[in-house]
Amino acid sequence: MRVAVLGGGRSPEHEVSLRGATSVAEGLAELGHDVLVVELGRDGRWLVGGEPVQLTPGGGLLGADCVFPVLHGPGGEDGSVQGLLELLDVPYVGSGILSSALSLDKIACKDAAKAAGIPQVDYVAVSAARWAAEPDAVIAEVQSLARPWWVKAASGGSSLGMEPVDDPAELGAAIERCLAFDHRVIIEAAASGVEVECAVLGGPPGDTQVSVPGKIVVNTGGWYDHEAKYTEGGMSLLAPAPLPEPVVAEVKALCLQAYAHADCHGLARVDCFVDLEAAGGPKVLLNEINTLPGFTATSVYAQLWAASGRDWSELLEELLRRAIERPRRLPLA
Repeated sequence: MRVAVLGGGRSPEHEVSLRGATSVAEGLAELGHDVLVVELGRDGRWLVGGEPVQLTPGGGLLGADCVFPVLHGPGGEDGSVQGLLELLDVPYVGSGILSSALSLDKIACKDAAKAAGIPQVDYVAVSAARWAAEPDAVIAEVQSLARPWWVKAASGGSSLGMEPVDDPAELGAAIERCLAFDHRVIIEAAASGVEVECAVLGGPPGDTQVSVPGKIVVNTGGWYDHEAKYTEGGMSLLAPAPLPEPVVAEVKALCLQAYAHADCHGLARVDCFVDLEAAGGPKVLLNEINTLPGFTATSVYAQLWAASGRDWSELLEELLRRAIERPRRLPLA
């Protein structure tokens, strides 16, 4: 099969994406596929071997049978590239336009989860316009949330545009810094317990699988920031996570519920908080959905599946199969 692997993009996660695209391309080539690596440049051009390429509707994508996006953040994981691939009428790995856009936008995703009754931490959403008009009202609203607060860019990834705040006097400056990444930010309440993550592989409905949960351990002494995620030895994963079996079942059920409600397809990593000491018994809360998580042979997503008995090669083949078999959108005319 001829597979076009997309990497790069215009988001701050450009280099992270390129590393993932290289890993996927190498894995697919080892499986015997004809692989074409397409770099989405920071200037918006699509490049193959450093040369610009033209995209023609109806002509697929450079003759590819399937496209494998390994893109992160705005302009790659937000439904924009997925929309282009729909217009080009070429199969692609991963979620569609709406679920990609919904999952990347932390505010929209939490609003949707709240409407569905999916448990999660309390939060306050703030636009740049509201912050400029009524900063005191925003700060007063945030004061009702448990500290430390987590201030995040609404559409950021890899913990870019994200920081903890424990001192109310520092909240305004943190919001200003995060607004440099996005015109909307979300401030979340502190979550007790530990962070666990599950890898999901699925679509269509009824044919979705979830990995064992894995517990994130930060080795840098701080929080799970960009440095911890992408510095060698900065974090480690305990998979399976040391959780009681009933809690494991609850985590998996919550991840599947969130995946289905967001109408994800192909793959996602769903992150949760687990508090085993909560009053009334263990509590599981949704953190976020990542429709295109970090994707290398040693990424958290791959490690979770390895701990569940599915190796990297099998994972790549399964994702291609699901992309090819997914029903295409009907033509407009």
